[in-house]
Amino acid sequence: MIFDPILDIFRGKAVTIPPMDGAFRPNTILDEAAVALEITAPDNLAFDGDQLLFSSGNDVLSLMPGEEAPRRVEQLPAAVTAIAAGPDKALAIACDDGSIAIDGGTHAEKQLKPADLGNLPCPTALAFDGPDHLLVAQGSARHRASDWSIDLMEKNATGSLWRVDLRTGSAQKLADGLAFPYGILLQDQRIVVAESWRHQLAGIPRDGGVARPLLTKLPGYPARLAPAADGGAWLALFAPRNRLIEFVLRENDYRAAMMREIDRPYWIAPALQSGESFLEPLQAGGVKTMGIHKPWSPTRSYGLVVRLDADLRPVASFHSRANGRRHGITSVVEARGHVLAASKGGNAILEIDWRSGSGA
Repeated sequence: MIFDPILDIFRGKAVTIPPMDGAFRPNTILDEAAVALEITAPDNLAFDGDQLLFSSGNDVLSLMPGEEAPRRVEQLPAAVTAIAAGPDKALAIACDDGSIAIDGGTHAEKQLKPADLGNLPCPTALAFDGPDHLLVAQGSARHRASDWSIDLMEKNATGSLWRVDLRTGSAQKLADGLAFPYGILLQDQRIVVAESWRHQLAGIPRDGGVARPLLTKLPGYPARLAPAADGGAWLALFAPRNRLIEFVLRENDYRAAMMREIDRPYWIAPALQSGESFLEPLQAGGVKTMGIHKPWSPTRSYGLVVRLDADLRPVASFHSRANGRRHGITSVVEARGHVLAASKGGNAILEIDWRSGSGA
């Protein structure tokens, strides 16, 4: 109703979030999934046709089929925030200082600095658009990628999408005003981005323009996207939406005091993992009763991967629930029929039995 915003001042407004239902029906598939590799905070999965590439801290590592231990490919001066595999074994690597390096391929040794992309410090996702162009998602104009929780609590929408010509180093801004774009998927006529703070996927014309919502009201914060072999896509959601967090996002004075007076790990905010400290915020339903943590209890962290069809409709999902261990899924990739997910909060790369997901 047109008068709802005015009436809400007097009557209040319910805090609601989309339910985990339908294609999002909860299960325990991620906790039961085979562990491809145990490693600290894995992130940024990519596949170059032969090997799995991923990041852990400042390192980019590779894992060949049948190998048990990864091999270091690159060691960077700052934490790696995004990688992308391209034609001719090209590998793009973005860091938390805003820099981007190209390793291998036609433009090997190419270096991009924040000054090359509007002095922006926050590369969160990369994708090659052919051998000579690189798409770069900048999550924020104000904060580094590692400061994502600050960006959320400030309710910013200063993210942008860029196309870089690797031959000349010139960069074109394709869209701005994005609410922390965290994933990129190329399609024939558009570029799909995952907007974390708006809980949606949005489409942007390949030549640039206004971002149009495609899939809205997701039950969590979307992270990276990857193409699926059947023409659909894979989507990682790095944390769940939570009524308490949604309430805090509406309370400006409280939120400002929380950010000023409380250490960041203990904010009422999404998290990649939880339950590690008694200082963490809790909701009553999430407290253990007789030593049992209910799987349906409210939680700041969760594990969730979603399979999308060719029209970007959710058709199946794979979960690690409130009482699970494989939370903070930031990246997913399909490689020769195998679907792998990076549980950054659970310190493992998982191989998903994707045919057994809810809704499949």
